[in-house]
Amino acid sequence: MSAPHPVTRPKKPANSASSARKKLLIVDDHPMTRAGLSQLINKQPDMEVCGEAGNPSDALNQIPNCHPDLVVTDITMPGRSGVEFVKDVLALHAGLPILVVSMHDELIYAERVLRAGARGYIMKEAGGEKLLAAIRQVLSGQAYVSERMSAKLLDSLTGRRPRGSSSPIEKLSDREFEVFQLIGQGRSTRDIARQLHLSPKTVDVHRGHIKEKLELKDATSLVRHAVRWVETQDTSA
Repeated sequence: MSAPHPVTRPKKPANSASSARKKLLIVDDHPMTRAGLSQLINKQPDMEVCGEAGNPSDALNQIPNCHPDLVVTDITMPGRSGVEFVKDVLALHAGLPILVVSMHDELIYAERVLRAGARGYIMKEAGGEKLLAAIRQVLSGQAYVSERMSAKLLDSLTGRRPRGSSSPIEKLSDREFEVFQLIGQGRSTRDIARQLHLSPKTVDVHRGHIKEKLELKDATSLVRHAVRWVETQDTSA
């Protein structure tokens, strides 16, 4: 009588649920916002937070250790501007998807961050359910913007931008926009030059271009306009 064949049990994949979860790096200078996002994400069966950072420099240091599948970031943080941060991440980690989650109006910021290489833009007011949908859409390899922003981008691509619908701020280059924001925050030319690693002369050139594009007659008008614009952005938070 032949010996019975040993019963072989199928091997369970080790940590299958955990290994399938996508890893996200959260970048925001508000600890409570980071905590809220982390709590929301870690409750999901298909994703988890692998790290948190309060500024762009810390985020860039964490990426090699965290190996995220997606960076979820704000764009108004101390140090590097959000648009430049997106460019820095992609220069060092080409192909790493980035989703911007911001309090600022998408009509002003979304196109800039998409041009810089981000894969999506969603406003914080959209809520947790839409944020999770945006994260999953970007993780699946698609881009994400709201329906309103999608319509605007399509109109601009087809040359059907409605008259008077665009902000004069959109005429500014990314660097000019950065200088404009800092002027609105009360920074001097020397302070702006130091922060952006430019010469004061270069900052003055940017100021001149900003005045021309926004049709402002002098430096005082520029400062007043920039301060007013920054204040409106802060009140929309």
